Amino acid sequence: MHEPCVPRVGVGVLLVDELDRVLLTLRNRPPEAGCWSIVGGKLDFLETLEECAAREAREEVGVEVSIQSLLCVTDHCLPQENQHWVSPAYLAKIRTGTAVNCEPEKTAHVQWFALDRLPCNLTMTARNAIRAYTRQHLPPGREVSR
Repeated sequence: MHEPCVPRVGVGVLLVDELDRVLLTLRNRPPEAGCWSIVGGKLDFLETLEECAAREAREEVGVEVSIQSLLCVTDHCLPQENQHWVSPAYLAKIRTGTAVNCEPEKTAHVQWFALDRLPCNLTMTARNAIRAYTRQHLPPGREVSR
């Protein structure tokens, strides 16, 4: 059965460590397969956005997080992939656990990146979340390479 073309909600989590590195996951599946993304996934029915962010961090990379703030919302429209997502992204810190790849069928790799050494193939949501983070949380003049 063909899925109807309707917008969906996908919640992202930008995890930043004490060294100002961001955790990115290399996507195996659409949207934007083959690109590095922030942790995240589909919002479940009757789940709050923050509950989804925390659940996705637990499911994807095996960590418990504390949500710090909403960074941005991306209109993630990819007509070439027949994808339309509304994607809020939250800033979070890891409370417990060490990030590992818990979903190898969905994620090829999980890696920390310094803000000045980001991969060039970032998803739209990762670019927007990192841009919002650097604007809101870093001293003026600190540039990000992507």
